Amino acid sequence: MLRLQKIQAKDRDLLWNINQKYLYEMTSFYDDPMDEKGNYHYGHFDDYFTDPKREAYFIYNDDVLVGFAMLCPYSNMDWNPDYTMAEFTIFPSFRRRHFALDIAKMILAEHPGRWEIKYNEKNGGAKKLWNAVSAPYEPEVNHLNEEETVLSFIMP
Repeated sequence: MLRLQKIQAKDRDLLWNINQKYLYEMTSFYDDPMDEKGNYHYGHFDDYFTDPKREAYFIYNDDVLVGFAMLCPYSNMDWNPDYTMAEFTIFPSFRRRHFALDIAKMILAEHPGRWEIKYNEKNGGAKKLWNAVSAPYEPEVNHLNEEETVLSFIMP
């Protein structure tokens, strides 16, 4: 059974490690270089442990860690959302099992309000997921540039 577990300060190292793997995967869509230690920059990482407006969750299927999600209220386009999906992933070996769709719906249901979700047009899986998840709420579709799309909608 899928479930969310709020990430605590004691989980910082685990989140850092799996976020680095996720950021590496995102280099398929973004030209983000590693630093001299082999890490990818994530400017607001520590804020998830100090800013009460930021939330991060581990995603579990039963007792198996299958992904994570990071939420914040900071807009990509000055829309003043209650929530922005900052990061979201299901690990590659757990994809194609509808976990992403099911857990995304769960996250939205637990966080009613104004939402922003950004995806890269080259990331076909993310595009399909977020368009499907947001469709019932008739999202406003905004293009930040040729590669990035932001969906804005209200989750009742």
